[in-house]
Amino acid sequence: MLELLLALPFVIALVVMLLRSASRRTTAWLAGLAPLAGLVLLATMTPAVMSGNVPESTHPWIPQIGLMFSLRMDGLAWMFALMVLAIGALVVMYARYYLGREEDAPKFFGYLLLFMGAMLGMVLAGNLLLLAVFWELTSITSFLLIGYWSGRSEAREGARMALTITGAGGLALLGGVILIGQVVGSFQLDAVLAAGDLIRADPLYPAILGLVLAGIFTKSAQFPFHFWLPHAMAAPTPVSAYLHSATMVKAGVFLLARLYPVLAGTDLFFYVVSAIGAITLLVGAWNAIFQHDLKGLLAYSTISHLGLITLLFGLSTPFAVVAGLFHILNHATFKASLFMAAGIIDHETGTRDMRRLGNLRRYLPYTSVLAIVASLAMAGIPLLNGFLSKEMFFAQALEIEGHAAMRIAMTVAAFLAGVFGVAYSLRFVHDTFFGEGPRAVDREIHEPPRFMRIPVGILAALCLAVGVVPAWTVAPVLATAAQGVLGDAVPEYSLSIWHGFNMPLMMSLGGVVGGALLYLGLRRLINLHAVARHAIGRHLFRVNTRAVLMGARRITFHLTNGSLQRSLWWVLVSLVALSGVATVSGLQSGLGSSQPMPALGWATWAILVLATVGTVVLHRQRLVALVVIGAVGLAVSLMFVLMSAPDLALTQLLVEMVTIALMLLALNYLPQESVRTDQVARRWRDATIAGVVGLGIGALAYAMMTRPADTVAGELLARSLPEGYGRNVVNVILVDFRGFDTFGEIAVFGIAGLVVHAMLRRARIAADARIPGPPGALPMPSNLSHLLFPLALAVSAYLFLRGHNAPGGGFIAGLVLTVPLLLQYVLLGSQYVESRLGFNYVACIGAGLVIAALGGVGSMLLGYPFLTSGHAEPRLPLIGEVPLASAMIFDTGVYLVVFGGAMLILSMMGTIRPPRETKPAVTAQEPA
Repeated sequence: MLELLLALPFVIALVVMLLRSASRRTTAWLAGLAPLAGLVLLATMTPAVMSGNVPESTHPWIPQIGLMFSLRMDGLAWMFALMVLAIGALVVMYARYYLGREEDAPKFFGYLLLFMGAMLGMVLAGNLLLLAVFWELTSITSFLLIGYWSGRSEAREGARMALTITGAGGLALLGGVILIGQVVGSFQLDAVLAAGDLIRADPLYPAILGLVLAGIFTKSAQFPFHFWLPHAMAAPTPVSAYLHSATMVKAGVFLLARLYPVLAGTDLFFYVVSAIGAITLLVGAWNAIFQHDLKGLLAYSTISHLGLITLLFGLSTPFAVVAGLFHILNHATFKASLFMAAGIIDHETGTRDMRRLGNLRRYLPYTSVLAIVASLAMAGIPLLNGFLSKEMFFAQALEIEGHAAMRIAMTVAAFLAGVFGVAYSLRFVHDTFFGEGPRAVDREIHEPPRFMRIPVGILAALCLAVGVVPAWTVAPVLATAAQGVLGDAVPEYSLSIWHGFNMPLMMSLGGVVGGALLYLGLRRLINLHAVARHAIGRHLFRVNTRAVLMGARRITFHLTNGSLQRSLWWVLVSLVALSGVATVSGLQSGLGSSQPMPALGWATWAILVLATVGTVVLHRQRLVALVVIGAVGLAVSLMFVLMSAPDLALTQLLVEMVTIALMLLALNYLPQESVRTDQVARRWRDATIAGVVGLGIGALAYAMMTRPADTVAGELLARSLPEGYGRNVVNVILVDFRGFDTFGEIAVFGIAGLVVHAMLRRARIAADARIPGPPGALPMPSNLSHLLFPLALAVSAYLFLRGHNAPGGGFIAGLVLTVPLLLQYVLLGSQYVESRLGFNYVACIGAGLVIAALGGVGSMLLGYPFLTSGHAEPRLPLIGEVPLASAMIFDTGVYLVVFGGAMLILSMMGTIRPPRETKPAVTAQEPA
């Protein structure tokens, strides 16, 4: 059930993005299906969660490092999942009418659903490493949403800023998670939550707390990282409403609540979290008063309320935790409705600038009422939900024990925050819906479509319902969430709207009066419309970003200025410097007694040495050097044969055939000879570096070949048949024992082909272009290449099918199928081959990666680690038993990626425009 709940947004996001031709209405209905279906699934699990049970589901992912695909739903996860899905459904309905007809609706709703899925994954994660994965996914998807209008510079800047700040915090969080795993011995959330005393007593606790809080503070826009949030307002308003109410910024306070039993309870936690929360509370509230953009004001108010929530958790008492959870719910409702109201105003008037607005109650009467209700809830006016959690905040600030100075400071901060909150709420209401205006608006203002107002009305009604009858509305939700954080330590508390005349009530009334007087006084003393406040954090971010980019340009210019020789020089020197000492010490202990070398081995070795030396001597004559390099590859293949490695020998031979042909194609567009250099010192320097690296690699190879036989190789040989169901150990290693590595390698191979395609796709070759030399000069008739293709196809299929038990496999089979097509490119030209074959190599790469992934996911669905191989021996008529391994599915993906990647590179190399002049350029090469 939990897996289905998590998978819904991702699956429907894929469907939405694939149905590009669907209407906007259909796309919105499909997108809304994810949160609505999720709410239905959540409802089926609600009775169990409210009764104190914790539904769990665990699947091995990479158990060797403690990473499990573990999901769990306690009260806290249930509350956040409810917010993510319920407000997500309202946002989808609102966005259906907000987006213009020219907007890319499938792209928008697809990104939104990916964002929803990332948040669900984070709140449902039962493993801290898995939580960190989804944490970073929220940063990536929010980057896509904030930068949705990529044509606007402010959208690009806001997206980059959000990704940089929250991404850096995510790296810090990952460090803290790893340290927690080291202390506890597990990354499973149940084990971590039960080890709070162990973590707090460990010497690594300050480092753990600092790293985790860095992730929390950056994500939840706490001071001094708060400046990124107002610039995220460049996103479409539905994104802002979702990001500020139930997702993204709430991820930080969610993690603060999730790890509260582990990290809280120390003076360090109390002072750091409370102080940062109080500063953020006041900085955000004060800056909100002076914003002119409706969304800017709401963004700074969000910063302030996030500071309030953080402060409550920092106070480290059970009642403060309950108040913090309560305010998370209240803030989600009134802030989502306010952002949607701001979007309606922008949609109908064409501006969010309060200096151009005013008197909108005459034009938007229904929207005005809803927005005013939500604004009063944000200000904490009685009979609205914000008032209840604000009173709980005041009460907790007054009851801080053992820290007299902190009690005074927090009480003052709480009162000032109440004053500022009323002031910016009044400005939002007065400057938008009252007074004179609107000014310089060139649209006919009218109410939006009814269904665009419905989400705002639902949320505003919730603000009122919770404020009037909290025990009938929010009490069960709050009790369930509090139990998920505090367990049996949930305190006694009351959600009554009247507690008598007490100090919290007096502070609330004083805040309302003080806020009204502050706003009226500022309006009388200064022209609020003329005040322009610029974020210092944004300026520092720009300065630092500019400095980093300039430094990167300088380093790039000195290291890679276009000279391939210089780039190789730096790579090899760095290799020697970083690994030289370790290599020498390893060789001293690793060199063993050599095995006897037969005569054929010495002959092969001599060919290898002579061909290598010949390549160095003849490197200026590029075509001759390429032929000699082929001899090097052939000698290596013979060495593999000598050492009883037919799989590696066949692979090496085929790779040589393909790469030599590709290099021949490349030579057609290069000068025939390399540029000569007369700098003796440079030649000696290069020779020294090459000699050191070559001798080191040779010594490592010698040490590997002469090491003792009792290594992991024996275990692989013993396990290959009984566990991998294959006699070809090399193939079993590639598709089973180290299948995840192979999946990464084929992904890199496919990406390399796509990179070549992206670089050369704009070029086109002339119709009569060929590789140097007329076709008749080649020893093979062109017609013979046609006959080779069906033969190669048969051999390729044969090698593929036998690869699990004999030399062969997907990689070799893919290369075999490439060879006859390569010959046709060489003999007949690319246009002739492309016109006859017409194959989509990019789609072939994509299909191969998908098939390989499905081959691994199938084992996970059965409860086994990724890419675990299964075995069956079905009996077929007339044939008998046929041994089959599920690894063949993965090997099919390898086959397609290798063939598609190699042919994509080949086709692009054969279709670029040849140079007009093939003579070597008479230019001096810059010294390395």
